[in-house]
Amino acid sequence: MIIESNSPSRRVSIFDSTLRDGEQAPRNSMDPQEKLRMALRLEELGVDTIETGFPASSPTEAEATRLISQSLTRARFTTFCRAVHADIEAAVRAGGTQRHEVQILATSSDLHLERKRRITRADSIKEIVDSVAFARELGIQDVSVGLEDASRGANDLLRAQVEASLEAGATCLVVADTSGCMTPAEYGALMTRVRSWMPQSVLLFTHCHDDFGLALANTVAGLQAGADGAQVTLGGIGERAGNASLEQLVALLSYKSDQLGLYTDIDTVKMYDAYTELREIVQLELPRNKPIFGAYAFGSAAGIHQQGLLRDPATYEYVEPKRFGRERSLIIARHSGRSVLRYLLDELGADLSEDRVEELYRQHIIDRPGGDCEDISELRKRLGEQLAKTSADHSTSCAV
Repeated sequence: MIIESNSPSRRVSIFDSTLRDGEQAPRNSMDPQEKLRMALRLEELGVDTIETGFPASSPTEAEATRLISQSLTRARFTTFCRAVHADIEAAVRAGGTQRHEVQILATSSDLHLERKRRITRADSIKEIVDSVAFARELGIQDVSVGLEDASRGANDLLRAQVEASLEAGATCLVVADTSGCMTPAEYGALMTRVRSWMPQSVLLFTHCHDDFGLALANTVAGLQAGADGAQVTLGGIGERAGNASLEQLVALLSYKSDQLGLYTDIDTVKMYDAYTELREIVQLELPRNKPIFGAYAFGSAAGIHQQGLLRDPATYEYVEPKRFGRERSLIIARHSGRSVLRYLLDELGADLSEDRVEELYRQHIIDRPGGDCEDISELRKRLGEQLAKTSADHSTSCAV
C-alpha cells in the first residue's frame, strides 16, 4: 500500500535499539549507568520504545534493564530474548511487567534453521508459540516476535510463523532484513504480504540493515507498505555496516512528510548532542561524510559551492544544519575558490589589490602545505596574524 502525497500523514512509531546494537562499537559495551544515561537521552528526543538490551546475557545487562525500567517516565522499553523460557524469565525479573514489551527472536529462514539452529520448521513454530504464551502467562501484555532473516524466508514459512505468533498472543511482528540483502521494492513487497496476513490491530515494524546502503530506503518502503513503526539506532550503529539510522529517518520525514504521508515528532535539534554522548561512551570516531551527523555533512570545500553559500545558503543547503543542532562550515582545501578568501578579507577589513589577493590565494589555498582540509576559522586566524604583521612591519619601515 503506497500512501499518496495528498493522504493524511500517519505518525511513525520509533523503536530505538541503540543500547543493544551499540555494543558493536570499538568499546565492547556500555555499563548500566551509561545505558541509563543514553536511555534518558533517547526518551528526551521523543523515542516511543527503547530496547534495553539482552537481560539473560549477563548481570550487567539485567541491571541496565532494571535501572531503565525504573527511570523512564514516558517511553516504553523492550527486552531482547531468545525463544526460551530462561531468557523471558530473566527479562521479567529485571524489568517487571509494566510498560515492558518482550521481544522474542524467531528463526525465519530455512538457511538459518538448517545451518545455524539445526532445527525444523515445526520446531521453530513450536518454540514461538511456547515462548509467546509463556511471556503472556508471566503478565507481559505486549509481546513482539522478531522474524530474523525474514528477507530470505520462504512465504509459507513466514506466514505459518506469523499466524502462530498471533494465535499465541503476539501483539507485534518485526520483519528483519537481517543480512541487508533486499532492495526497497523487494522489502516493500514483503511487508505488504506480511501485513495482509495480520489484523490491523497487531503492530508491524521494520528492521533493516545497511549492507548495501539501503537501510533507510528499505525502512521507508516498509512504512509505505503498511508498517506502523521502525526499529532504528542512533547514528545507525549496529552489526556489520549498521542499522537504519534514527537521524536519517527523522530528517527525511521532517522534509518529506507530505510526499510520504508519514511523520515523526522526534526532537531534531537534540539528536546530535545525544549522538555526541553516545560516541564518547563507546569511543566511536566521528565519521566525515555521514548524512546529518558526519563531520562534513554541512561543510563545503569546493569553490563553486562556497560562492553560492556565501551569497545564499539555500543554493547548496537543502538540509538545514540548525534544524539538526549543527552549524554550517566552509572548509579550506586546494579546490576552494577566491570567493572564500575575499569573504575573509572583507571580514578582516583588508582592502587589498587584486595582485595581493592572488598572492594570498596561492599561498593559503593553491600551494597550502599538507593534504588535509581545515576549517575556515583556521585560515581566518592565519590571515589576521599575517595582515597584522605586515601592517606592523610597514609602520616600522615608515618610521625608520
